[in-house]
Amino acid sequence: MSGGDDVGGGDDEMAQVMASLGTRLRAVRQARGLTLAQLAAVTGISVSTLSRLESGRREPGLRHLLPLARAHRLALDELVGSSTGDPRVHPRPFTRHGQTWVPLTRNPNDGLHAYKQILPAPATPRTGSTPRPEQGSHEGHEWLYVLSGRLLLALGDHDLVLTAGQTAEFDTRVPHGIANAGDRPVEWIALYGAQGERMHIRVRPAAGRTHDAP
Repeated sequence: MSGGDDVGGGDDEMAQVMASLGTRLRAVRQARGLTLAQLAAVTGISVSTLSRLESGRREPGLRHLLPLARAHRLALDELVGSSTGDPRVHPRPFTRHGQTWVPLTRNPNDGLHAYKQILPAPATPRTGSTPRPEQGSHEGHEWLYVLSGRLLLALGDHDLVLTAGQTAEFDTRVPHGIANAGDRPVEWIALYGAQGERMHIRVRPAAGRTHDAP
Protein backbone atom coordinates (compact mmCIF):
# COMPACT_ATOMS: atom_id res chain seq x y z
CA MET A 1 0.00 0.00 0.00
CA SER A 2 1.12 3.57 -0.58
CA GLY A 3 0.85 4.36 3.13
CA GLY A 4 3.29 1.55 3.94
CA ASP A 5 5.70 2.83 1.29
CA ASP A 6 5.59 6.30 2.81
CA VAL A 7 6.39 4.96 6.26
CA GLY A 8 9.25 2.90 4.91
CA GLY A 9 10.68 5.91 3.09
CA GLY A 10 10.45 7.95 6.26
CA ASP A 11 12.27 5.25 8.23
CA ASP A 12 15.06 5.17 5.63
CA GLU A 13 15.41 8.94 5.73
CA MET A 14 15.50 8.97 9.52
CA ALA A 15 18.17 6.27 9.52
CA GLN A 16 20.30 8.33 7.12
CA VAL A 17 19.90 11.44 9.25
CA MET A 18 20.88 9.61 12.44
CA ALA A 19 23.84 7.90 10.75
CA SER A 20 25.35 11.22 9.69
CA LEU A 21 24.29 13.28 12.70
CA GLY A 22 27.54 12.97 14.65
CA THR A 23 29.57 14.20 11.69
CA ARG A 24 27.14 17.07 11.19
CA LEU A 25 27.26 18.11 14.84
CA ARG A 26 31.05 18.27 14.66
CA ALA A 27 30.96 20.24 11.39
CA VAL A 28 28.49 22.80 12.80
CA ARG A 29 30.60 23.28 15.94
CA GLN A 30 33.82 23.70 13.96
CA ALA A 31 32.12 26.12 11.55
CA ARG A 32 31.23 28.25 14.59
CA GLY A 33 34.87 28.14 15.74
CA LEU A 34 33.97 26.48 19.07
CA THR A 35 35.94 23.92 21.05
CA LEU A 36 34.19 21.09 22.85
CA ALA A 37 34.92 22.84 26.15
CA GLN A 38 33.38 26.11 24.95
CA LEU A 39 30.27 24.35 23.66
CA ALA A 40 29.98 22.42 26.92
CA ALA A 41 30.05 25.67 28.89
CA VAL A 42 27.21 27.11 26.77
CA THR A 43 24.98 24.02 26.65
CA GLY A 44 25.63 22.37 30.01
CA ILE A 45 26.42 19.11 28.21
CA SER A 46 29.69 17.53 29.34
CA VAL A 47 32.72 17.45 27.05
CA SER A 48 32.77 13.65 27.14
CA THR A 49 29.10 13.45 26.09
CA LEU A 50 29.63 15.95 23.27
CA SER A 51 32.62 13.94 22.09
CA ARG A 52 30.59 10.70 22.05
CA LEU A 53 27.73 12.42 20.20
CA GLU A 54 30.07 13.71 17.51
CA SER A 55 31.84 10.35 17.12
CA GLY A 56 28.51 8.52 16.79
CA ARG A 57 29.14 6.45 19.93
CA ARG A 58 26.03 7.94 21.54
CA GLU A 59 22.68 8.68 19.95
CA PRO A 60 21.46 12.20 20.81
CA GLY A 61 18.08 12.86 22.35
CA LEU A 62 16.07 16.05 22.62
CA ARG A 63 17.84 16.89 25.91
CA HIS A 64 21.02 17.17 23.80
CA LEU A 65 19.67 18.56 20.52
CA LEU A 66 17.59 21.39 21.96
CA PRO A 67 20.46 23.10 23.85
CA LEU A 68 22.77 22.49 20.86
CA ALA A 69 20.27 24.11 18.50
CA ARG A 70 19.94 27.10 20.84
CA ALA A 71 23.71 27.43 21.17
CA HIS A 72 24.19 27.41 17.40
CA ARG A 73 21.08 29.56 16.81
CA LEU A 74 19.64 27.01 14.36
CA ALA A 75 16.21 25.48 13.95
CA LEU A 76 16.18 21.88 15.11
CA ASP A 77 15.70 20.50 11.58
CA GLU A 78 18.60 22.64 10.35
CA LEU A 79 20.85 21.32 13.09
CA VAL A 80 20.16 17.66 12.31
CA GLY A 81 20.17 18.21 8.55
CA SER A 82 16.70 16.77 8.08
CA SER A 83 15.04 17.46 4.73
CA THR A 84 11.58 17.06 6.27
CA GLY A 85 11.46 20.68 7.44
CA ASP A 86 10.02 23.48 5.36
CA PRO A 87 12.92 24.74 3.18
CA ARG A 88 11.14 27.98 2.31
CA VAL A 89 12.22 31.30 3.75
CA HIS A 90 9.26 33.48 4.70
CA PRO A 91 10.55 37.05 4.32
CA ARG A 92 9.03 39.96 6.20
CA PRO A 93 9.99 43.13 4.30
CA PHE A 94 10.74 46.26 6.28
CA THR A 95 11.75 49.83 5.49
CA ARG A 96 14.98 51.47 6.61
CA HIS A 97 16.68 54.66 5.39
CA GLY A 98 14.06 54.99 2.66
CA GLN A 99 14.79 51.50 1.30
CA THR A 100 12.70 48.35 1.30
CA TRP A 101 14.63 45.35 2.67
CA VAL A 102 13.49 41.79 1.92
CA PRO A 103 15.36 39.16 4.02
CA LEU A 104 16.54 36.16 1.98
CA THR A 105 18.04 34.12 4.81
CA ARG A 106 16.50 32.47 7.86
CA ASN A 107 18.83 33.85 10.53
CA PRO A 108 19.51 37.54 9.83
CA ASN A 109 21.43 37.93 13.10
CA ASP A 110 23.84 35.04 12.60
CA GLY A 111 26.77 35.02 10.20
CA LEU A 112 26.49 35.89 6.52
CA HIS A 113 23.03 37.00 5.50
CA ALA A 114 21.34 38.30 2.37
CA TYR A 115 18.71 40.85 1.46
CA LYS A 116 16.98 42.08 -1.62
CA GLN A 117 16.97 45.87 -1.38
CA ILE A 118 14.84 48.36 -3.30
CA LEU A 119 15.20 52.12 -3.59
CA PRO A 120 12.17 53.90 -5.08
CA ALA A 121 12.40 56.26 -8.03
CA PRO A 122 13.02 59.94 -7.21
CA ALA A 123 9.84 61.80 -6.27
CA THR A 124 10.57 64.44 -8.90
CA PRO A 125 12.62 64.25 -12.12
CA ARG A 126 16.23 65.31 -11.64
CA THR A 127 17.58 68.25 -13.60
CA GLY A 128 21.23 67.60 -12.80
CA SER A 129 23.56 64.99 -11.33
CA THR A 130 22.50 62.68 -8.48
CA PRO A 131 23.14 64.27 -5.06
CA ARG A 132 25.88 62.47 -3.17
CA PRO A 133 24.37 60.35 -0.39
CA GLU A 134 25.29 60.52 3.29
CA GLN A 135 27.97 57.96 4.13
CA GLY A 136 28.43 55.61 7.05
CA SER A 137 30.99 52.98 8.08
CA HIS A 138 30.90 49.86 10.24
CA GLU A 139 32.67 46.56 10.79
CA GLY A 140 32.13 43.90 8.13
CA HIS A 141 32.19 43.22 4.41
CA GLU A 142 29.54 43.75 1.75
CA TRP A 143 28.92 42.31 -1.69
CA LEU A 144 26.11 43.59 -3.89
CA TYR A 145 24.66 42.68 -7.29
CA VAL A 146 22.37 45.08 -9.15
CA LEU A 147 19.22 43.51 -10.59
CA SER A 148 17.70 46.57 -12.28
CA GLY A 149 18.02 50.33 -12.39
CA ARG A 150 21.04 52.52 -11.68
CA LEU A 151 22.67 52.48 -8.24
CA LEU A 152 25.06 55.21 -7.10
CA LEU A 153 27.65 53.83 -4.67
CA ALA A 154 29.60 56.57 -2.91
CA LEU A 155 32.63 54.64 -1.60
CA GLY A 156 35.19 56.79 0.17
CA ASP A 157 36.12 59.58 -2.24
CA HIS A 158 34.90 57.63 -5.28
CA ASP A 159 31.43 57.58 -6.83
CA LEU A 160 30.41 54.55 -8.92
CA VAL A 161 27.21 54.08 -10.88
CA LEU A 162 26.32 50.38 -11.11
CA THR A 163 23.75 49.06 -13.57
CA ALA A 164 21.98 45.71 -13.99
CA GLY A 165 24.40 42.77 -13.87
CA GLN A 166 27.24 44.72 -12.22
CA THR A 167 28.64 43.97 -8.77
CA ALA A 168 30.68 45.65 -6.07
CA GLU A 169 32.56 44.22 -3.09
CA PHE A 170 34.08 46.34 -0.34
CA ASP A 171 35.22 46.60 3.25
CA THR A 172 32.40 48.35 5.09
CA ARG A 173 34.86 50.20 7.31
CA VAL A 174 35.33 52.47 4.28
CA PRO A 175 32.69 55.25 4.41
CA HIS A 176 29.95 54.42 1.92
CA GLY A 177 26.44 55.39 0.92
CA ILE A 178 23.96 54.63 -1.84
CA ALA A 179 21.42 56.54 -3.90
CA ASN A 180 19.14 55.94 -6.86
CA ALA A 181 20.96 57.32 -9.90
CA GLY A 182 18.10 56.68 -12.33
CA ASP A 183 14.49 57.60 -12.95
CA ARG A 184 12.95 54.29 -11.84
CA PRO A 185 13.35 52.01 -8.81
CA VAL A 186 16.70 50.31 -8.39
CA GLU A 187 16.86 46.76 -7.02
CA TRP A 188 19.87 44.77 -5.87
CA ILE A 189 20.94 41.75 -3.84
CA ALA A 190 23.26 42.47 -0.90
CA LEU A 191 25.29 40.03 1.20
CA TYR A 192 26.51 41.23 4.60
CA GLY A 193 28.86 39.86 7.21
CA ALA A 194 28.07 40.08 10.92
CA GLN A 195 26.35 43.36 11.80
CA GLY A 196 26.75 44.50 8.20
CA GLU A 197 23.46 46.35 8.25
CA ARG A 198 24.25 48.50 11.30
CA MET A 199 25.64 52.00 10.78
CA HIS A 200 28.02 53.13 13.54
CA ILE A 201 29.80 56.19 12.15
CA ARG A 202 28.21 59.02 10.17
CA VAL A 203 30.18 60.98 7.58
CA ARG A 204 28.83 64.15 6.03
CA PRO A 205 28.39 64.12 2.21
CA ALA A 206 31.29 65.59 0.31
CA ALA A 207 31.58 66.85 -3.24
CA GLY A 208 32.97 64.37 -5.73
CA ARG A 209 32.80 63.29 -9.29
CA THR A 210 30.41 60.60 -10.50
CA HIS A 211 31.43 58.08 -13.11
CA ASP A 212 30.14 54.78 -14.39
CA ALA A 213 31.70 51.60 -13.12
CA PRO A 214 33.92 49.91 -15.70
